[in-house]
Amino acid sequence: MRRRTALLGGAVAAAAVAGGIAGRAVLRRRGTPAADAYDELPPEDLGPVRAADGTELCVRAVGDLASPLLLFVHGFSLDMTIWHPQWTALRDRFRCILLDLRAHGRSGSAGDLSLQAMAGDVAAALEAAALGRRAVVVGHSMGAMASLVLAASRPELFGPNVAGLVLVGAAGGDLVRGAVGGLAGFLRPGRSLPEALRRVDELRRHVVASRADVGALLARLTQFGPHAPREAVEHVVALAARAPSCVWTNGLASLVATDLRDALAHVRVPVLVVVGDHDRVTPKGAAEALARALPDAELVVLEGCGHVPMLERPEALNALIEGFASRILGGEGSG
Repeated sequence: MRRRTALLGGAVAAAAVAGGIAGRAVLRRRGTPAADAYDELPPEDLGPVRAADGTELCVRAVGDLASPLLLFVHGFSLDMTIWHPQWTALRDRFRCILLDLRAHGRSGSAGDLSLQAMAGDVAAALEAAALGRRAVVVGHSMGAMASLVLAASRPELFGPNVAGLVLVGAAGGDLVRGAVGGLAGFLRPGRSLPEALRRVDELRRHVVASRADVGALLARLTQFGPHAPREAVEHVVALAARAPSCVWTNGLASLVATDLRDALAHVRVPVLVVVGDHDRVTPKGAAEALARALPDAELVVLEGCGHVPMLERPEALNALIEGFASRILGGEGSG
């Protein structure tokens, strides 16, 4: 895959927004009880699962062992709790596997935070939890990107192990160049990668130090649509605030510098691309381009929804996942 350092305008902005650059400024606020409910974990601990480089990964599961398999992969600066509305609703019909990518959530840190390494995390979770059975992989944002990278790095898994992909809030090619106009001027496309990352960190430090109007900043930079529940916003902000510094440096650098176009031709399984019509991180046009570039893909646009459909429109997303996985997996399992 091509590595690029000039994709910085909307790409760095989108990656920063996806994690919530203002997160650390509001960490001191206590979450609501509803927000805390998202922290419930699937009951079965399958780990630690070790990635190829020895990194310990948190992998948890719920659902009947014989049911069709779903593997959920979260986005930048988040963790498996972002999928709480999915696994709690789908557990009776599917075996749900949830992964914390390296340096996120409950997984161990690692020196390599590239998308290639995270694709390896997805493979390790598949091999440990699926036990040779086929699964539909459901990825959000960076997790979707890691799933696409996996198609290029481990093509032999696609078909025998990965039966299909659900890509939520995802983009290929130049990531999301120009997606977030509010930061595009601050992070101009001509900046070098180190300079762009310095500016991201500078903005984050300014917010923390000044205790500025975080609500206004989030409203301006948000990845949410107009009807997002307050507890959903608070949960995402809290997760971003807890993300370690290495995620904001090495992880962000890798995310920004990766061009996925070479990976798309390797995806030889059916794909469902889901995007919110208010998604400013990976807008509808980027999702449409991604769907066109994939050999076998369909696109669904969720109305009134931003970059986090899992929490904004959970019932609609759950129905899409269930319908797609049921078609792809057919009679596999007993669910």
